[in-house]
Amino acid sequence: MIAPDVIEAIERATVAAVAPRSTVEFGGWLIAIDPGTIRRAASAAPLRHDLPGDPATLDAIEAAFAVHGMAPAFRLCDDPRLDGVRAELIRRGYGFQQPTLVEIADVADMRRVSAAEPAAVLAKPDDGWAAVFTGEGFDPVDGANRVAALSRSPDAAYGAVREGDLTLAVGVAAFGHGWASVHGMRTDRSRRGEGLAGRVLAGLAQAAAERGIERVFLQVEEGNAPARALYARAGFTPAWRYFYWSRS
Repeated sequence: MIAPDVIEAIERATVAAVAPRSTVEFGGWLIAIDPGTIRRAASAAPLRHDLPGDPATLDAIEAAFAVHGMAPAFRLCDDPRLDGVRAELIRRGYGFQQPTLVEIADVADMRRVSAAEPAAVLAKPDDGWAAVFTGEGFDPVDGANRVAALSRSPDAAYGAVREGDLTLAVGVAAFGHGWASVHGMRTDRSRRGEGLAGRVLAGLAQAAAERGIERVFLQVEEGNAPARALYARAGFTPAWRYFYWSRS
């Protein structure tokens, strides 16, 4: 079982990295409110995995979204201690989708994932870095939202594998609450399978190590087998699984 302080640190670091327009805390929940397409930046998550399904608390969370003209959404670990929350959400007409894993690793293990030259690390994203998010095969609206959000991260490093003037693979490491967290891993469709993502992870791990950070986490959709295989080679192991809850 993951320690409560680790859960809280990861949840706070997750929200900080995607930099929602507004955050609210209420009754042990961290509520991220943002009109963009990043679900982690537009959902409420518990800071502990043993909160009760208190109707008044859920009322307040729904009201916080309503003030901003947004539909309420929850990001809820499937820990059985949260069964009361799930039962109350079902009673209110919510359903769940998109099973996602929170995975944890040591920075040193992530650095060893690639023997090739690590990705370059930028202090700020540039046009080439951003262009990967809107390239062929990626949703341009979602990509633009992610570039904007990750560019607002309060403390981050931006990995980029380049070949001449072309940027081929990118990722972000955000730093906070004692952790590094990996976000925005993207590789040009025409260059997948060449180990470029591993080089991005290695570059980001190096940036984390230079800051004295030893622990790293990321979040990956459960059904994304290629990404999960890469992350397993980098030493990541699942810590918990969550679903997004919303009304259809």
